[in-house]
Amino acid sequence: MEVLFTFLADRYERRSLMITSNLVIRQWDRIFKDAMTTAAAIDRLVHHSIIIELTGESYRVEHATQQTGANVGTAKARRGKSTKNPQ
Repeated sequence: MEVLFTFLADRYERRSLMITSNLVIRQWDRIFKDAMTTAAAIDRLVHHSIIIELTGESYRVEHATQQTGANVGTAKARRGKSTKNPQ
């Protein structure tokens, strides 16, 4: 928490920064655990910022689901070949 806050404070108004999170900003108290530190970090991040909120299905989740489905199908095919009484 302290390292992240120090990093954000050091970068504030000096360099560009892009952050991705699966938490919405109002849930960032889970990261910092302290209301004042959370407020200070968010204040530095949203000042001069562009916030892009993406909604919908995750590409990684969709890709993993497709891979898992393919792997399950392959495993079933292997099991079917190795059984003595296919049904």
